[in-house]
Amino acid sequence: MTAITLRQACPPGTCDCDREQLLDDPSTDARILRLTLHEERRLMERLEQVTTLQQLEHLQQRMQEQLGIRLQIGPGVEEIRVVRGIGMAFSPQPGLCRKTRKAIPAAIRRCIKQHPEIAYELLNRHDLLRDA
Repeated sequence: MTAITLRQACPPGTCDCDREQLLDDPSTDARILRLTLHEERRLMERLEQVTTLQQLEHLQQRMQEQLGIRLQIGPGVEEIRVVRGIGMAFSPQPGLCRKTRKAIPAAIRRCIKQHPEIAYELLNRHDLLRDA
C-alpha cells in the first residue's frame, strides 16, 4: 500500500485555499490536495501541449474526474479580439490554490496562442462565427 502524497501547505496568509479546513472535514472532497507542485508542473506542460479543442476538453474532464477541478471555458462577455477574451472560470472548490487558479488559465492561453484553431473552434461552438 502506497501513501498518498498531498500538496504542501502554502505559507500562512498567502493563499485562500482553505487547505486546513479541507483536511479537518472528512466529508469534503480532498482530491485537489493530490495535485502536488510536481504534478501541477506536469499538468501545465500537458495543457500547453494541447493541439485540438477535443484534447483540451478531455483534459478538462480528467481534471474534474481526478482532482475535482471544474473549469468552464468559453467566450468572454466582451468582444473577442485576443486570446484574453476567452473566459475561464473555476467552480468554487476548497483546496484549490490561488497560484493554481492562475496557472491553469495561463497555460491554456499559451496553448491557444500557439494553436489559434482551438479558439476558432471554441468560438464556432458558441455560434459566434456563424456568419463569418
